Amino acid sequence: MRHIPWFSIIWRLGAVITGGTVFFRYVEGWTWIDSYFFTVVTISTVGYGHPIPATDIGKIGTTVLIFAGLGVFAVALQQIAVESMAERDGDPGMLRRMMRRMNRQDHHRHEHHHPTDHHDDPRDD
Repeated sequence: MRHIPWFSIIWRLGAVITGGTVFFRYVEGWTWIDSYFFTVVTISTVGYGHPIPATDIGKIGTTVLIFAGLGVFAVALQQIAVESMAERDGDPGMLRRMMRRMNRQDHHRHEHHHPTDHHDDPRDD
């Protein structure tokens, strides 16, 4: 399976949620909270059933949101599952890889620290 960068997933999920929220706010006249809630509940397939679109364009927009949003939401869930399985199987996940990389950089910086360099000397505090 191809790895999809988290930035891309988060950006797309944010775009779908923002687009759906704005759409329902203006097309259905709902509050921002109701529009956001409906969008998230719809793309996550929870579907509480209230509010529901009353206009034809709102109903069509909902079907478009389902097709677009469900795909993005499913990819996000899939990536979370892949990361979890990789960690379970001994492959460090994204967060652990980032922490290791940061630790290596920090270690490398301290390896090249000269004794005459007092920038990191705790006695300077």
